[in-house]
Amino acid sequence: MVTFAVVVLLALPQMACQVPIAKCSMGDPLQIFHSSFQSGDLIIGGIISQIYMFSDLTTFVRHPSQDLLDDLIYWVASRTYQASVELLSTRSRFIANYKCDTENNLVAVIGGPSTDIDLHMTNVLSTYKVLQLTYGSSSVMTEKNQAPFSHWMFPNGDHLSKGILHLLLYFRWVWIGVFYLDFESAKQFLQNALSSFSQNGVCFAFIEMLPITSFLNNFIEMAIEGTEAYKTAMNSTASAIVVHGDIQTLMILRTIDHFLILEDISIKTKGKVWILAAQMDFTSLPFQRDWNVDFLHGILSFAVYSKEILGFHEFVQMRKPTMEKEDGFISDFWEEAFQCLLLSSMGDGKDGEICTGQEKLETLPETVFEMKMTGHSYSLYNAVYSVAHALYARHSSTLKYRTKVDKGSRQVLSQELWQLHHFLRTVMFNNSAGETVSFDQNGELLTGFDIINWITFPNQSFLRVKVGKVDPNAPSEKKFTIHEDSIIWSRRFNQSPPLSVCNDNCSPGYSKTKKKGEPFCCFGCSQCPEGKISNETDMDDCFQCPRDHYPNNEQNRCLPKVISFLSYEEPLGFSLAILAIFFSFITAFVLRIFIKNQNTPIVKANNRDLTYSLLISLLLSFLCTLLFIGQPEKMTCLLRQMTFGIIFSVAVSCVLAKTIVVVLAFQATKPGSRMRKWVGNQLAICIVLFSSLIQAIICAVWLATCPPFPNFDMHSVDEKIVLECNEGSVIMFNCVLGFLGFLSIVSFTMAFLARKLPDSFNEAKFITFSMLVFCSVWVTFIPTYLSTKGKHMVAVEIFSILTSSAGLLCCIFFPKCYIILLRPDLNKRGYLISRKNITEP
Repeated sequence: MVTFAVVVLLALPQMACQVPIAKCSMGDPLQIFHSSFQSGDLIIGGIISQIYMFSDLTTFVRHPSQDLLDDLIYWVASRTYQASVELLSTRSRFIANYKCDTENNLVAVIGGPSTDIDLHMTNVLSTYKVLQLTYGSSSVMTEKNQAPFSHWMFPNGDHLSKGILHLLLYFRWVWIGVFYLDFESAKQFLQNALSSFSQNGVCFAFIEMLPITSFLNNFIEMAIEGTEAYKTAMNSTASAIVVHGDIQTLMILRTIDHFLILEDISIKTKGKVWILAAQMDFTSLPFQRDWNVDFLHGILSFAVYSKEILGFHEFVQMRKPTMEKEDGFISDFWEEAFQCLLLSSMGDGKDGEICTGQEKLETLPETVFEMKMTGHSYSLYNAVYSVAHALYARHSSTLKYRTKVDKGSRQVLSQELWQLHHFLRTVMFNNSAGETVSFDQNGELLTGFDIINWITFPNQSFLRVKVGKVDPNAPSEKKFTIHEDSIIWSRRFNQSPPLSVCNDNCSPGYSKTKKKGEPFCCFGCSQCPEGKISNETDMDDCFQCPRDHYPNNEQNRCLPKVISFLSYEEPLGFSLAILAIFFSFITAFVLRIFIKNQNTPIVKANNRDLTYSLLISLLLSFLCTLLFIGQPEKMTCLLRQMTFGIIFSVAVSCVLAKTIVVVLAFQATKPGSRMRKWVGNQLAICIVLFSSLIQAIICAVWLATCPPFPNFDMHSVDEKIVLECNEGSVIMFNCVLGFLGFLSIVSFTMAFLARKLPDSFNEAKFITFSMLVFCSVWVTFIPTYLSTKGKHMVAVEIFSILTSSAGLLCCIFFPKCYIILLRPDLNKRGYLISRKNITEP
């Protein structure tokens, strides 16, 4: 196959139309071109197309010599420079910078897809301001003055890089390998594209350079060098490999693959997805025609967008070796493709089967010749048409400058052909496939890329199927499209997209952690901290659930929280309510006993008014706990703590009053004591009212400044939303409890000091024990209350109220009830004042 070629467009100075100039100018040059293109003469109103070989590699392969092998790079460059200068000289007579005839003028040169050839060609032709079109990738201009004369039938390289990145991210291939050839375009790719890949989360298992060509030193050394790079790729954990090269890259890869087979080198490997850049295409050398192409199965490649051209297949079928006048290298190709000799070659001393000249190109396998329009062929086709349109536009612009000469003939005023680049940059037309062809301000074709899936068959043939597209001119959501269901993957993947990651994914419930000394794509997995989740694979960090949700046990999703409060329906709330009602009935029963026996000595001796007040306050204390059970509402939140604080203040102040009255009564019995005037109901009532009033003032200030209110507590309990009464002001709540504690301590102290008084007048021992129970309960309440959460805080307070109230009830009144009900013989005045019942200290 011909590897490097250039199409040279030349113009006849006298507009060599075989029709009058008026008809030529008013006609459609594209129609003339199309008919000429089909017939093979390629003449368009004075435009002649010829093909010059820059590097006749087919001849080189047939007769290789060590000298040529060693000097190939110098030879390619020197031949390219020589051929470029010859285009500017007299035909068949090379005199540098001299052109001794005016038969043909050079208009434009269409360079091949090889980047290095294009660079050598540009260095010469740009000096002479010759218009150049390249259908390979964009070359790197070494001089600024070269750019205005260069046009590319290839989109901007950034679009290709973005397309590859989109493909990698679509399949989540973030751990990749890279092969490249040591060309300027590849260096640009490494500098720009790979940094963009890294910024988007893609990192590299390896970046290896492939040998530039099979003939740098010799076949064996090249194959060994390539094999080492190939082993690196095959042994890597990366499943996706991006290959950025030139048109001959597939020749190199096939050479390496064939060498491994010849040397029986076994490489244990997982399957790989090869991703080829658009500069690459299937090319081969003559001795590669029977080599295995199975490694191409399932690869994905990018190609310049193309469509089938009407009549192209018929045009290719018409190609015959007899057309050598129009196609200078078709004879060499014909002999290599059909492995025969034309009659014109017999005189060179060659032996072999003679070509009939009637061989059919469609009988050749795809590894030798493809009948379909490829991306490179489509670009070359559009390049020729672009020049034709540019020439037509230039010709049309000069019509108004015509002058008449003798005999009425017309002649166009002279115009420099290098100015054609201005018309080429502004050209826009629809080709025969219906596609719009135009260039941007940098001279690059405004088009996109096809994504191709390669499918091989056992007979060494292959098929290229379009499975996606990169369109830089489309809206952002349509710039990249891929039809995953249409892709045929490598046989190792069992028809499912492979994974290409450095390590196993972090499952939901875990987050990525960086490994020291490893690329950022290589990471460890750590479980989410308590209270956080991750609901996707490979999350960088865990996150909190919404306030009304909580993490499940696996920490991979959020569950809605249930609203929780201490209700009557649940066992705890029901039990506390039953307990409160039970003690309320007991208290009411005790109160009834005391009222029924109010005239008995034991009731009279213990101040009936204080006793009734204490029992009623204890009854209300038991009942006020019901305000703490059930769904908190605004009114219940306002009442519960206030009611509890005032009622308990009355109860404790009654106990305090009883203690003080007992002490004063004992002191009043002493001869000459002045305490007699303090003994009576007035003192007890004052103590109870004063103490209750202070607590009422505290509660009033609390309500006026920062009252309690219903509140949703989202944080105390992970799995529930606690509907609670927020106390509003913690300070005021502590003041209420503090005042109760103060009354309790004073009562306990007074009762403790009065414990030695005679039993006939003394309740001090029972009050001491009851206040000891009371204080113990509320001292225990504080740490317990602070250490619990949610509805259990309410349960702790209810339990404390019930326990402390029950302690007062049992310790103070049960002994009296025992005497009243079971020992009425002791409930007599004589017994109470008997000296024998005085207890010794």
